Amino acid sequence: MTPRVVTLAGGVGAAKLLAGLVRAHPPDDLLAVVNTADDTVLHGLHVSPDLDTVVYTLAGAVNPDTGWGLAGETWQAMDALDRYGGITWFRLGDRDLATHLYRTHRLGQGADLATVTSEIAEAWGLELGVLPVTNDRIETRVTTVDEGEIGFQDYFVRRRHDVPVTAIRVAGSERAQPAPGLIETLASAASIIIAPSNPIVSIGPVLEVPGVRDAVAARRDAVVAVSPIVGGAALKGPADRLMRELGHECSVVGVARLYQDVAGTLVIDEADAHLAREVEATGVSCIVAPTVMDGVESAAELARTVLNCTGIKGP
Repeated sequence: MTPRVVTLAGGVGAAKLLAGLVRAHPPDDLLAVVNTADDTVLHGLHVSPDLDTVVYTLAGAVNPDTGWGLAGETWQAMDALDRYGGITWFRLGDRDLATHLYRTHRLGQGADLATVTSEIAEAWGLELGVLPVTNDRIETRVTTVDEGEIGFQDYFVRRRHDVPVTAIRVAGSERAQPAPGLIETLASAASIIIAPSNPIVSIGPVLEVPGVRDAVAARRDAVVAVSPIVGGAALKGPADRLMRELGHECSVVGVARLYQDVAGTLVIDEADAHLAREVEATGVSCIVAPTVMDGVESAAELARTVLNCTGIKGP
């Protein structure tokens, strides 16, 4: 069955909304299309942070304190590696390592990332589809003031996204192909949701894969975005700083401008209700609703609001 509801997703914020969507709508009618430009190779292992955050969250296994990684994790492998002076600034828990070992092994056997992701999602008991935006290697590269261009995980984890940025590019995007069936699914979906993920380094790379932005823009009236900016700040991560550093207004109006060619509607938080008219001045319809997801019930309520924007009524 072709899913009717497609969500363009990054990591933590998207995973929270997806956890609400599976409570507000039949999971087998949902597809999460996930950013892979954060992927990295570490210790010879293919690590897919956003894919894993989505899977672990929807499986009810995510670390609730961080929003990523696994609950109840142990760190013996990293502690042993530290003894040798190995790379430990990017922490991989003992149980989490199994996911990366499996993914790397299957990719080495010739399976593509979409196939392996489906196998991992199925092993965790997920009913919705989880699809990497592309099977090809793409990589977010960050140009910093002091160090020039560095990898995304160097910026995000090693430097704790606390260095000034002058440019972002997605290496390899011009050669990438959308995941099999993605363009056709976007064309037929009843609703396309842009999750409250970082618009520059999470959603941006998804839209940069050739054909994806055009396919989403062609369905603009059916596209609903949720602002990741509330009260002029990001709830998690560096979205607010990146917007300012790259010349965008750090507000829901700035988000609307970033999405005005692909999204017909933007859902903003009640804290930003006074900016609704400015949002609509960009040509994007504005819905004001609670958007801060502090649990599965608030996430499900937000999911129902988003679905209702395109005429899909939840239970």
